[in-house]
Parts: sequence; structure tokens; C-alpha cells
Amino acid sequence: MDHHQRKQLIETLTHQTDETQVTEIIEVGFDGKKACPHCHCVQLYRFGVISGLQRYRCRDCKRTFNALTKTPLAHLRHKKQWLTYLEAMTQSRTVRQSAAEAKVHRNTRFRWRHRFLTWISQDRPTMLQGITEVDETHLLESDKGQKKLERKPRKRGGKASKRGISDEQICVLVARDRSGQTVDFVIGTGALEKLDLTAALKPVLDTDVLLVSDANPAYSAFCQT
Repeated sequence: MDHHQRKQLIETLTHQTDETQVTEIIEVGFDGKKACPHCHCVQLYRFGVISGLQRYRCRDCKRTFNALTKTPLAHLRHKKQWLTYLEAMTQSRTVRQSAAEAKVHRNTRFRWRHRFLTWISQDRPTMLQGITEVDETHLLESDKGQKKLERKPRKRGGKASKRGISDEQICVLVARDRSGQTVDFVIGTGALEKLDLTAALKPVLDTDVLLVSDANPAYSAFCQT
């Protein structure tokens, strides 16, 4: 599925309440671009049903698969609960809260969160066109989950010990065109530079794109290359 098909799938899923309907939407998304996930051959034929999804067999490599094979959602159970979890994610609820609502173990919810976030991270357009707006933000670096810290521990949030933009902050770059296609990049620590923009934006910007940004001199230097 391309970017627009995935976006349409997510929007449609949020309005479904039945596992059968969710399965139908998944199948419709796959029908938009049928191909073997193993060898990318388009010569397929139906080969039964498994876990409620149509199974296919490739005429080239002879391997079987369904619409979720080789996707982050492969092998996940309880499809009828996916919509409840998506709603919980959009409302920024904790793993324990969402697990209690759907009556699913918190470990399952935790695993689902990583799977869905991986799927979302893959939902990226290949090219931005027309008028494209770009901006960066800086977030205080978090070492949550690390067993060893090179600094004193702090509570969630906190303040940087250095003034202004420093190596204590992570730069996140976001670009979006007028059609709504959006890409984001974790640039690294410190201030944004021309080389960072070249590495991140140049592969995804059309040749005749009109780039709209703030007065950061890094953007002017990037546009002149």
C-alpha cells in the first residue's frame, strides 16, 4: 500500500467496530496492490483462509502469505480489539489503562504499541511536492530505559543545564506539503545545519518544490545547494 492507501485504511479502521469489518478493510487495502511479499511477483492465486484472512500462494516462489505477511501487524491476535487500542493511543492513555479497557493483558498491549508504532513509522511518503513547509523543534534528550546514565537522574521533563540549543537537546525535523503528506527526521543533538537538511530532505523533495521555512540560516544555505 502507498501512503494515501494506508492513510485511508487507518481512517476507515477507526470507524469499524467488528472484527469481520476490520478484516474486510485489510483485504481491500491489500487488493489495491497485490504482490508476493517474498519475491514481489504479482502472479498469485487464492489458497484458502487463515485467521480470517484470505491466504494466497505465489506462482513464482510457491510460498503462501496473507495481507499482513511481513508487516508489523503480522501474527497479532484479537483483531476486534485493535480499534479500541488505536483509540487509546490517540488519546495518549497508558498501557495499563488501555489494557484494562479492552480486557487484554498489559504485556499484550505493550507489544501492540511497538508494532503499531513501527507500522506508523513506515507510513511515509516517498516524495513531497508543491508548496512544502518545514520546521524543526528541539527536545530535551531522554535516556529512559538506559541502565547507565552519564548524568544525574531527573524527573520526567526537566530543564537543560545549558542555555539555548545545546548537545543536551535532540533536533526533530518535520516537513509537510499542502496535500498533507508528512515526513519527519530525528537529526541528532545540537543546532540544525545545512548538511543535516541535505541528508534528510534532498531525497524526498521534488525538483520544483517551493520550500517554506523560518529565518534559520541553515534553510537558506540548503536551498542554495
